[in-house]
Amino acid sequence: MDMNEIKEIFFQECEEQLAELESGLLKLNDGDRDPETVNAVFRAVHSIKGGAGAFGLDDLVSFAHVFETTLDCVRSNRLDPGPEVLKVMLKSADVLADLTNAARDGGSVDEARSRQLIKELEALANGEVPQASAAPEPVAKAAPVAVAPVVNDEGFQPVAFSFDDFEADEPALIDMPTYEIVFKPKSDLYAKGNEATLLLRDLSRLGEMSIHCDMDALPALDRLSPESAYFAWKISLKTDKGEDAIRTVFEFAEWDCDLEVTLVAGEAAAPGEELPMQPVPFDLSILDDEPAVSVGVIEEEEQLAAQQEIRDAAVSAAATASNVLQMAQSANRAPAEKSAGAAASAAAQSAAAQQAAASAATPTIRVDLDRVDRLINLVGELVINQAMLSQSVVENDANGTSSINMGLEELQQLTREIQDSVMAIRAQPVKPVFQRMSRIVREIADMTGKSVRLITEGENTEVDKTVIDKLAEPLTHMIRNAVDHGLETPEKRLAAGKSAEGTVRLTAKHRSGRIVIELADDGAGINREKVRQKAIDNDLIAADANLSDEEIDNLIFHAGFSTADKISDISGRGVGMDVVKRSIQALGGRINISSKPGHGSIFTMSLPLTLAVLDGMVVTVANQTLVVPLTAIVETLQPEAAAIHSFGSNQRLISIRNSFCPLVDVGRILNFRASQANPVEGVALLVESEGGGQRALMVDAIQGQRQVVIKSLEANYTHVPGIAAATILGDGRVALILDVDTIVAASRGHSLKPEMSLAAAG
Repeated sequence: MDMNEIKEIFFQECEEQLAELESGLLKLNDGDRDPETVNAVFRAVHSIKGGAGAFGLDDLVSFAHVFETTLDCVRSNRLDPGPEVLKVMLKSADVLADLTNAARDGGSVDEARSRQLIKELEALANGEVPQASAAPEPVAKAAPVAVAPVVNDEGFQPVAFSFDDFEADEPALIDMPTYEIVFKPKSDLYAKGNEATLLLRDLSRLGEMSIHCDMDALPALDRLSPESAYFAWKISLKTDKGEDAIRTVFEFAEWDCDLEVTLVAGEAAAPGEELPMQPVPFDLSILDDEPAVSVGVIEEEEQLAAQQEIRDAAVSAAATASNVLQMAQSANRAPAEKSAGAAASAAAQSAAAQQAAASAATPTIRVDLDRVDRLINLVGELVINQAMLSQSVVENDANGTSSINMGLEELQQLTREIQDSVMAIRAQPVKPVFQRMSRIVREIADMTGKSVRLITEGENTEVDKTVIDKLAEPLTHMIRNAVDHGLETPEKRLAAGKSAEGTVRLTAKHRSGRIVIELADDGAGINREKVRQKAIDNDLIAADANLSDEEIDNLIFHAGFSTADKISDISGRGVGMDVVKRSIQALGGRINISSKPGHGSIFTMSLPLTLAVLDGMVVTVANQTLVVPLTAIVETLQPEAAAIHSFGSNQRLISIRNSFCPLVDVGRILNFRASQANPVEGVALLVESEGGGQRALMVDAIQGQRQVVIKSLEANYTHVPGIAAATILGDGRVALILDVDTIVAASRGHSLKPEMSLAAAG
């Protein structure tokens, strides 16, 4: 694995850590004070900083270092995560994401904003109000201590000394504070590619140091485990850098070692008196010629199994060091605590083992999406060929009892299980998209001067990754529209008897085999008079047009339509909601509006769970073969003459269990025939559409129910009104998949396509 591949894995992990960071901050913003939530937020920034340092991303390291310092104050209860503090931290999370994207894609970020947030974070860490005059400490210079930077010929000066020989600058060190350090690596430290020798080298740069090794825990050779840790290091260090500088050296191994740092009053005692252990003298200066790859800094307890490749690369690189380094590594293979703390160490190691076992229970791997797509396409072809083979056998086996027929039934069941399993691979929760909307809300709220709270529900609702990837753009437009147009200013809200803070609610849920996403706000609702007048001014409708509330609401989806009084950075150019509608329709979905003046609006999007397969009812309409999605069908029935009733000039109703349902002639809607068919001679499919209620679709006959592979008609031919997609049947024929929502809309008087003069009868 080369460095580019390792770097790509790092950026993939950054996306996960950024999502964890924002999720944790939002929990804190909602009042969650669970220490584990704070720790998760801290670890996310800590991991990003560590990996960034390994690749020399100085800007990212510098910002993450300041951010991490402030989070550490929260973690140690020195800083209360109140609303103002979390507001700064949420903005900092946005900047951290921008810096990560810039490092990956080569873009740039707003440096003025980054500098300002650094000052605010430092002021928070110091318990002060952020001041522009506060000069931040040049973090980039301190970062190499903990980040294991790339060493070149002109980099670090060799620190050549042995542990039993200290002669340089002796008088200057007499008055320096002396620290006693107990460093106990755990087995995980080495498993993650870290090396105690490298940490000791960095520690030696802080001042005069002597080291002793405790080997009491070393077992007999026959009980020696190469993956266990047996040694402890006790260090005496004279330095004026302070305890924080010492702990910074070990910050990337913080969870994989036991560390004690104690300030000793006066001069350090002689090694033989207070630290009666065997000295292990060796020269650390040779480590300055180590290979440039030290990716062990990318460590966390919950790392995915794919990270093992990174760790293997780091271990392999470290193995190329000299014999002296190898001897040092063998001496460093993990700690044993002081005798007084042995019980606590055992408990900590036991907890770590349990945590490792728990994390190993659900291993995961990363797979290129192209490979999954190819697998799904092959399974789709398998479904088609299985259907063709089944139909051929059925046509040649009148009795349907042959062994071949029975084997095909088993093949059909196995094919279905394979199909479901493969589709489950692509299923992902909508949480990443929902989390991205939090930043949009914050930015638009700041630009408009409004106070907005985003509430998300159903974040773990799963849907096909293809659908998720295409959800971000329409949701972004809708969020911007809800905050800018939907919510009032705090003054207007207070005057209307509402809270100054507006609420935007984003929810996802499964319904009838589809995913339904709702975006609701508690704003003023749609000003229908203003929308109507704007539509008249733009020649979209006639001045005397009689439109229902729903029809007026849907005018906002027209291209170029905007009710903004002036053009701004947010809105006013007439683009946005038309993009939303086109994007949703391209996914085979529909969007509806429900608005109540003074109380807010609800935008409901209904989308298919997958764009690959569906269960459908194969029907015949005017000698044409169509497929109706099974998720839309409530029941099928054979109409009787007594149940058919006329309504108006050309409307017909069917009586179903003492209620009346409009009857829709599919063949007439699609212009397959010029006149309406006799309902008694056909079959009625009772369907339910989003926003349209129930309708009875009239077809000529039902051929059967089967799973079909969705083929894009628009990509391979052109868009056909009333048709969602196409498929290939078992006999090789192409069948069209019905767009139920469009057919129902046409039955209510809407044409299938505005530019076409289709009569929407029925």
